[in-house]
Amino acid sequence: MNNKILVTGAAGFIGFHLAKSLLNDGFSVIGVDNLNDYYDVELKQARLNQLISHKNFIFNKVDIANKNQIEEVFLNNRISKVVNLAAQAGVRYSIDNPYAYLESNLVGFLNIIELCRHNNVEGLIYASSSSVYGSNTKIPFDVNDKTDNPISLYAATKKSNELVASTYSHLYNLNTTGLRFFTVYGPWGRPDMAYYIFTNNIINKYPISVFNDGQMKRDFTYIDDIIFGIRSAIDKNYKCEVFNLGNNKSENLMDFINLIESELNLKAQIEFKPMQAGDVKETYANIKKSISMLSYSPKTDIKLGIQSFIDWYKKYYNI
Repeated sequence: MNNKILVTGAAGFIGFHLAKSLLNDGFSVIGVDNLNDYYDVELKQARLNQLISHKNFIFNKVDIANKNQIEEVFLNNRISKVVNLAAQAGVRYSIDNPYAYLESNLVGFLNIIELCRHNNVEGLIYASSSSVYGSNTKIPFDVNDKTDNPISLYAATKKSNELVASTYSHLYNLNTTGLRFFTVYGPWGRPDMAYYIFTNNIINKYPISVFNDGQMKRDFTYIDDIIFGIRSAIDKNYKCEVFNLGNNKSENLMDFINLIESELNLKAQIEFKPMQAGDVKETYANIKKSISMLSYSPKTDIKLGIQSFIDWYKKYYNI
């Protein structure tokens, strides 16, 4: 049996955790990442160093938007399944740097799905996002809700990935599974995410910016729960499905900040600011479909999750 899995974005937050989980269970992992400088490359390299020490891990520094480079990876390896996590992330960054999203999230995604089709790949599992729900006011967000009003370019690219995947599933009989991630957090996380910025600024006595006067709610989902959901999607390998991977509850942003403060035993200097363009007030995942079809059941309480992130943070930055 061929158990070679290609993970794109392997030096990223979710990609790193997924690759590690697969390697620990005896899979061979082909990791691909362009190591761009959207955030601290040293952090990406530190994640990568952990993976490279594993005998069943092969790394290719490749940009999925470069067709020739990524094609070579497929030609040199008999890949059974692909998990596409490489993408230009961030809602706010998409307003300043739209072309980065066009390259990675549209051109890159098309390259990956085309190569899956031409190389007899058994299934493509790809990252979508809770941002596809746009300014949906119906809470919680259900996978069957309409998602044709994205309010950021980032969300529009993720929605287009879902449409392209659905088309390929029907035209070419390619198995595709889209996973709408809801605010993923945890050790080795992304420095551009609010929880990371809050922790960093509170420790270093910088003010933190809190938008919409703190009237925001997020469905924070711990990384281990997300990895369980992805692993299940890899195993099940459905014909053409989309799932929510969230924690199934929405946390008030101010409560979340209080948790970080009490864990650090420090007070935050808060600067309240108006709502930002492209942002939404609340995210909240309905995960009934994921429970029944992926046996998905998020287990990590926000307090424990933040605790383990801060433990990691202190260790990583020698605090």
